[in-house]
Amino acid sequence: DIDDFETARDVPSVDGTSRFSIFLKNGSLTIAQAIAAYDLGTERKQSSGEQKFFSELIWREFGYYILSKHPRVETEAFDHRFQNITWTNNEKWFDAWKKGQTGYPIVDAGMRQLNTTGWMHNRVRMIVASFLTKDLHVNWQLGEQYFMEKLIDGDLALNNMGWQWAASTGCDAQPYFRIFNPALQGKKFDPDAKYIKEFIPELRSATAKEIHNLNDKNRPRAYTRPIVDHNEERFVALALYKAKAKKS
Repeated sequence: DIDDFETARDVPSVDGTSRFSIFLKNGSLTIAQAIAAYDLGTERKQSSGEQKFFSELIWREFGYYILSKHPRVETEAFDHRFQNITWTNNEKWFDAWKKGQTGYPIVDAGMRQLNTTGWMHNRVRMIVASFLTKDLHVNWQLGEQYFMEKLIDGDLALNNMGWQWAASTGCDAQPYFRIFNPALQGKKFDPDAKYIKEFIPELRSATAKEIHNLNDKNRPRAYTRPIVDHNEERFVALALYKAKAKKS
């Protein structure tokens, strides 16, 4: 229901997104058709869900605008300040991220959904991108490339915009000091751990409370320990970004 779009779109365990991205990508649906179908962008009073859906379609077009007016973003950061961040690019961490074996349930569920279905929920895309760049300190371009290899709705302009937004290197991106806590994100948007359990069989016997508060005592043996400490890596990321921001 489009009227519920504003809130439902952020919950990965429910079918709350439009799923239009695949059809928009392959050309079987146009933005104009989507707008006309829901009678959006008119003087008619619209629900908050309709307004949010319309704004997301416009945001999509903004991605194409950025790439067309600033084609350099295909190979570099839109924000010149963060073009040469000293990324760690730890291969073991990057590989664990790709396989969904980081020890952070919401991140691992997202990557496993991507690897098995060719699609990932939008909220989770933001979470895994933030985790790769700001917890693992891996260049956003490596994550961008991996997404393009796996996503059935992969789109150069939109994928680039999404990754540069999460990495705080893009146009109108999230501030570099806004770093998602993966544990809190999982608890907030998948409180019952339904999404997590769907893609991580190792955690299906655990309760939602245990999943959102994993430790050495309650972590199932089959599930990996966290490869990094979020609280520690958060400060590393802040230092990396601050160093570049001050020099500009």
